[in-house]
Amino acid sequence: MNSVQARFKGLLMAVALLCVWPAARGADIPALLLRGDPGQGGVLAKEDTQPEIATGRQRSQAAYAEHYMVSSANPLATGAGVDILAQGGSAADAIIAAQMVLTLVEPQSSGIGGGAFLVGYDAQTQKVQAYDGRETAPATARGNRFMLGGEAINFKSAVNSGLSVGTPGVLRMLEQIHNEHGKLPWAQLFEPAIHMAEHGFAVSPRLHHMLVDDVELRRQKASAAYFYDDKGQAWPVGHILKNPALAQTLRELAERGADAFYSGRIANDIVQAVAAHVVPGDLSMDDLAGYRALEREPLCAPYKVYVLCGAPPPSSGPLAIIQMLTMLSHTPIATLAPESAGAIHYFSEAGRLAFADRAMYVADPAFAKVPVEALLDPRYLSLRADLIMPKRSIGRAPAGDPLGMLAVLGADASPELPSTTHVVVVDSDGDVMSMTSSIESAFGSKIFVDGFLLNNQLTDFSLSDVDADDKPILNRVEPGKRPRSSMSPMLVLKDGKPYMALGSPGGASIVNYVAKVLLGVLDWDMSMQEAIDFPNFGSRNLYTDLEKSTSLRGVADELRMMGHEVRQIDFPSGVQAVRLLPGKLEGGADPRREGLAAGD
Repeated sequence: MNSVQARFKGLLMAVALLCVWPAARGADIPALLLRGDPGQGGVLAKEDTQPEIATGRQRSQAAYAEHYMVSSANPLATGAGVDILAQGGSAADAIIAAQMVLTLVEPQSSGIGGGAFLVGYDAQTQKVQAYDGRETAPATARGNRFMLGGEAINFKSAVNSGLSVGTPGVLRMLEQIHNEHGKLPWAQLFEPAIHMAEHGFAVSPRLHHMLVDDVELRRQKASAAYFYDDKGQAWPVGHILKNPALAQTLRELAERGADAFYSGRIANDIVQAVAAHVVPGDLSMDDLAGYRALEREPLCAPYKVYVLCGAPPPSSGPLAIIQMLTMLSHTPIATLAPESAGAIHYFSEAGRLAFADRAMYVADPAFAKVPVEALLDPRYLSLRADLIMPKRSIGRAPAGDPLGMLAVLGADASPELPSTTHVVVVDSDGDVMSMTSSIESAFGSKIFVDGFLLNNQLTDFSLSDVDADDKPILNRVEPGKRPRSSMSPMLVLKDGKPYMALGSPGGASIVNYVAKVLLGVLDWDMSMQEAIDFPNFGSRNLYTDLEKSTSLRGVADELRMMGHEVRQIDFPSGVQAVRLLPGKLEGGADPRREGLAAGD
């Protein structure tokens, strides 16, 4: 065991000790799924809540290294990634190892039963690349999937059903990046997670509190048997939780590659589990066998002396973030104090405008014309920025109409509550990877099979296929389609080289979280950790949200006088980030969760 491995073995022990402290047609949906908020078509309208509960803040920490670094949402995953890098692995190798561990130790947020987006920089070719491992709708899915009697069903019921499960994509995507960028053998990358699954890991405070809070998870027999004791109580903090079923699944994946997931025993178990739900889904063996991850052209745009790059549609996140920052460049926000009402006002107004466009125009580009170039046109964004008033809120911002599409499209008002994680890796060769992965809501669909949870990503589609004016919604359910996402893995380039990589969980709020950190570092001259620690704020074109119990509480009244409808709420981001500085790497991890940045 070398010195780096020994140090991380000690780290993992320390973490452990700290812890001790049907189907497709609306007519077949049972009546128990009816009906949500009256007048809102069953959608959790106007309550754009957070996908995961807040469980308190950890100690703020920044990390520095010379050669390589990993920043992930859990110390055990970070340790696994760093150990792979210490063995000569690439950024791709480390991100795979970290994600397998996250499947085990952070099951509420992501895993092999979900999907992901990744943006990376290849130092050898000096190219930015983007990969799409987003889930797809089954071949039998139709636009009325979540509707009954012409109205959308209750959102919570849609989530907790077999209907919500899309074809998982993360493993196919990770296999693709390993084929292109891996150095170590595929099987070696699964060893840390297999070892932890067999020998157990200490239940963290965050996982414990989320288990206590979740009612629906207890209602699924397989999930309840794993996450709770025989009295139905959540495993306590520090309990050593073993997952032999996942260890076996990972062994098969290590031996046979991703094919072991998309065909054979595991695929059949997934299909059977979805079909066996009280509200059965229609995911099939053919859906799994036919899944393909995609390499897409990365979405890149200039911002002052930088270039911002991220995953393109069907992710809406980087597009909205670039829109926000470009609009803000036409305001005096960079000269204002970050905690001032003026700064929060400008940031929130830019968010309203970006979210209005997002709701109207973004969907799977294989099924809809997404006017990306028009939405990022500097002249268009300058005109949008002109709508921002210095002392008065817009209120509910309208979508723009850069290509004359507005008259025929319906706006999607469905909530998006993805339970998500983020990993950033920089290796010693200068390769950089930034990946956001998700199973959507906390604990996904709650369907537990072969040691892992299945996603509920199909509720990221609009639950209605048309709006109140009977106009078609671009982000409606269609066979084989990928739902719109807010996942925002991003890279910042300076002088053509990687300068920063970051991302966050948090549903639609991901846009606010990542934009805030970018603004903090690029415009307010904050360190990486200072920008992450800074209180969260922003608007998704409804309320202006301020992170409660922070220094921002003092500006709430001033914002209200400017016409903002202010909420002070839990705003639990989970930003993971690395900045590449001359001669060193600067890592940051969000103290609102339990992440860690570390390297050598």
